[in-house]
Amino acid sequence: MRDFSQDHQWMSINTATVRKSRGQEVPLLDILDACARLGVRAISPWRDQVAAAGLEQVSRVVRSHGLALSGYCRGGMFTASDDAGLMRARDDNRRAVDEACELNAACLVLVVGGLPGALQGKAEYHDIARARAQITEGIAQLLEYARERKMPIAIEPLHPMYAADRACINTLEQALDVCDLVDPARSGDIGVAVDLYHVWWDPKLQAQIERAGQKRLLAFHVCDWLTPTTDLLNDRGMMGDGVIEIPKARRWVEGQGFAGFSEVEIFSYRWWELDTDTILRNCIERHRSVV
Repeated sequence: MRDFSQDHQWMSINTATVRKSRGQEVPLLDILDACARLGVRAISPWRDQVAAAGLEQVSRVVRSHGLALSGYCRGGMFTASDDAGLMRARDDNRRAVDEACELNAACLVLVVGGLPGALQGKAEYHDIARARAQITEGIAQLLEYARERKMPIAIEPLHPMYAADRACINTLEQALDVCDLVDPARSGDIGVAVDLYHVWWDPKLQAQIERAGQKRLLAFHVCDWLTPTTDLLNDRGMMGDGVIEIPKARRWVEGQGFAGFSEVEIFSYRWWELDTDTILRNCIERHRSVV
């Protein structure tokens, strides 16, 4: 396993981690400047932040700072109650692939969606098997386009508490089943993003990481699970403040040949009350000491 204790060259910052400073939204270009100032080599930005700043401008600043992208957040949300909605999802995901290509991302991360309408407070249907079938079909269609653009896509299974509204693929096993169905040749064009916040609890985690192997392990996200957790979306913990055995999981992932960035992704109303540099400095220190 790589030694992270001496520097943070293999740490990436998911820009959600510093989306806010002292409770206020931080422009993406300011985030990029802060990362460059503190020697952060890689980021994973969110599409809404990129759209607000302008794709071409973000692309120029990323290049000027010499930043790599460990991933791009996010594609997905494949489910819909009618054909028009499915078509909109298809078109939006193709745009996400194009944006990821412009930014030279390592992969496009997919949060696949749950029951359509549930995120807005009213599910348009309740058949989760139908939702999963739409997701599988949507991923198969997107894979064809992503292959043309040479952009790997990574399914991110989310914790089961998000099955209704954000993602009804909830374990690595489910995600890898989809990968094997749409890509039986294990081409490397599709794989998984292992986010420990979502999968740390899974008794099959080690076995499924081994099943994924190097070709399917496209991204590795770290944070911690606090006890108690007061908000199931925005109370993730800084690494070392919770119960996840992060080094053990990293050992499993790197044991399969993964040699990419450890991406720090922390949605936290607690940390967002601090200034950007303080958040980043804590990420750096914890990445060296507990990841």
